[in-house]
Amino acid sequence: MSHLSSPPEKHKGERKGHRLPRGSERGSSSQDKNRSVTVGSLVPMSAGGKGSRTNCSWSTPQKVPNRLISEKSPYLLQHAYNPVDWYPWGQEAFDKARKENKPIFLSVGYSTCHWCHLMEEESFQNEEIGRLLSEDFVSVKVDREERPDVDKAYMTFVQATSSGGGWPMSVWLTPSLQPFVGGTYFPPEDGLTRVGFRTVLMRIREQWKQNKSPLLKTSQRVTTALLARSEISMGDRQLPPSAVTTNSRCFQQLDESYDEEYGGFAEAPKFPTPVILSFLFSYWLSHRLTQDGARAQQMALHTLKMMANGGIRDHVGQGFHRYSTDRQWHVPHFEKMLYDQAQLTVAYSQAFQISGDEFYSEVAKGILQYVARNLSHRSGGFYSAEDGDSPPERGMRPKEGAFYVWTAKEVQHLLPEPVLGTTEPLTSGQLLMKHYGLTEAGNVSPGQDPKGELQGQSVLTVRYSLELTAARFGLEVEAVRTLLSSGLEKLFQARKHRPKPHLDSKMLAAWNGLMVSGFAVTGAVLGQERLINYAISGAKFLKRHMFDVASGRLMRTCYAGSGGTVEHSNPPCWGFLEDYAFVVRGLLDLYEASQESAWLEWALRLQDTQDRLFWDSQGGGYFCSEAELGAGLPLRLKDDQDGAEPSANSVSAHNLLRLHGFTGHKDWMHKCVCLLAAFSERMRRVPVALPEMVRALSAHQQTLKQIVICGDPQAKDTKALLQCVHSIYIPNKVLILADGDPSSFLCRQLPFLSTLRRLEDQATAYVCENQACSIPITEPCELRKLLHQ
Repeated sequence: MSHLSSPPEKHKGERKGHRLPRGSERGSSSQDKNRSVTVGSLVPMSAGGKGSRTNCSWSTPQKVPNRLISEKSPYLLQHAYNPVDWYPWGQEAFDKARKENKPIFLSVGYSTCHWCHLMEEESFQNEEIGRLLSEDFVSVKVDREERPDVDKAYMTFVQATSSGGGWPMSVWLTPSLQPFVGGTYFPPEDGLTRVGFRTVLMRIREQWKQNKSPLLKTSQRVTTALLARSEISMGDRQLPPSAVTTNSRCFQQLDESYDEEYGGFAEAPKFPTPVILSFLFSYWLSHRLTQDGARAQQMALHTLKMMANGGIRDHVGQGFHRYSTDRQWHVPHFEKMLYDQAQLTVAYSQAFQISGDEFYSEVAKGILQYVARNLSHRSGGFYSAEDGDSPPERGMRPKEGAFYVWTAKEVQHLLPEPVLGTTEPLTSGQLLMKHYGLTEAGNVSPGQDPKGELQGQSVLTVRYSLELTAARFGLEVEAVRTLLSSGLEKLFQARKHRPKPHLDSKMLAAWNGLMVSGFAVTGAVLGQERLINYAISGAKFLKRHMFDVASGRLMRTCYAGSGGTVEHSNPPCWGFLEDYAFVVRGLLDLYEASQESAWLEWALRLQDTQDRLFWDSQGGGYFCSEAELGAGLPLRLKDDQDGAEPSANSVSAHNLLRLHGFTGHKDWMHKCVCLLAAFSERMRRVPVALPEMVRALSAHQQTLKQIVICGDPQAKDTKALLQCVHSIYIPNKVLILADGDPSSFLCRQLPFLSTLRRLEDQATAYVCENQACSIPITEPCELRKLLHQ
């Protein structure tokens, strides 16, 4: 059992006791021994996470590559030297399955997935298992980040027919792509309480050859049931549910699951939950004079502080790891995902707006520093992830966390300098060890490290405040701050010489959209043009490399090529709903940060394309994929859960409200109402599964503020009013710059802007609600008072 085994993704439905949905959690759980699916009692499959842990991407490759060698996906390329006749997802594989009447083995994962690496080394590099997969099945490998539609369709099957899900996902399909057996990670051989992958393959092979009729009947029955259960539609509902009731219930469900001591909303393992924190901040704003409002603020701020102090944050290189294996946020799963960095930087920026505590703004800046350094392409795009696995030293087997953990001996060797003026003899290394909880024996408990991989190692986690550390050694707080900062920098420089974790250099439109938001929002809140410029570069990258001008469509992926070039798959992988929704959000945030209307214009065009490709004109809401692109899949879904990433429908609801505020186009408000009505039953039953959509519901039933600044974009007084707005937490607003040109894009969209004038030739602000505007305001302090009402 690994200390880094990931939990199953729970079934997306109402949970007993309102347990929080886990969202897009990655990996499989060794503690969930019966999690793999059986259909018709065909194979008693276990998905235990036991066995040796090695990242296959560093293994010695076979001499002859399979057809995956021609793919662009880093994940598929990791499997290009397996002795398996792998096919990418596509018609060639489907035709072969039909022609030869063979079942399809579908394996879905991603390049920084620990358990995917393990299953590859144990099973997919095994010659005998490779022969079974090649001779008796049509084996298909899918990168879930390239094809989220394939992943979601079959994960829905796995979750519905087992106690959970995760990656790697292993599903057996009929030649017509109907699933009949599924699971996650399988060990290669049988154990005392589990069936090995080899045995599973042989049993499915025999049943398919001798008596496949029950398999086909079961497959059809389950698929029919899933179609009915996954349908999300307005039905007879014309209006969304009450925001007051839904908001209250969502807050109560979160309050019940809150960890008072360490923050967060579940027992171990604990995941960052930006959508929940965002909901709590919004709830605080609308209830700030009540006890519940104060409670919501405290829950969110405490969670963010505990996460930032914990080992889930990389205190040496900044950025956040994927999740914590314990409730204290101490020992993480070390993989770093772009979408976590993007959402968390917004959460910490909002915490700074609300609290005024620079602790939160420093964390936000640290995240962006990490992204700019480690996850940025020189043309402006952002890479997907860094792996948690790397060799401790060159030539050694990779271990998870090897790049990030430290021994006491290493730290003392790097920081031997004596600290002057202390109450007892002390070196810089000892000071850092005390503050960050490093010990001679290591600070990872054996229960979190049963295979002994982290024995003697420590994960940096803040154990004391600067004040307590200073008092302990008789030092000034600023002296301690300086010493710790200098010590961390020396560790950072030393860490550069370690073998680096694998970088997934794939670039996804959706995650790049989230990162544009991260840089734009934080740059605006902190008044830092440099950060806004990163957002502008990211948006330019999207338009240059991931947008097809002729069709108006986004591409899902592109890849870092040699020499800093950008490459695409052929044919291109077109965008999914989340690509459009997250990019539109990023562009709206970028317009408000930069006041460059070209980004707003592009957002409108992309929203039009999204409506054309994904809108359900009968049931309301958006499908996750185009009908044509997902042809043949058993399910065409509408994602109904805000998890590690927000649901694209939740983000779209916010986008539609904002676009209506920017343009006055009634069709977008109508679509927003239909979308919220379609998801009303889900929000009514388990609002905690959709906190971002509940937030949109509240925004819809409140009044959106149109904050208009009339002035020269380059003038100091205009910038002062704009910065005043950015410094205040106002989630339900649009910020508009009216430069006095009646032919400008926004004046054409909102003719009333032409009637607003500067007062005495000074930059002037107006706050407009329900087609009525406030008196003109020229002083930032007066504007602040009005916005705080």
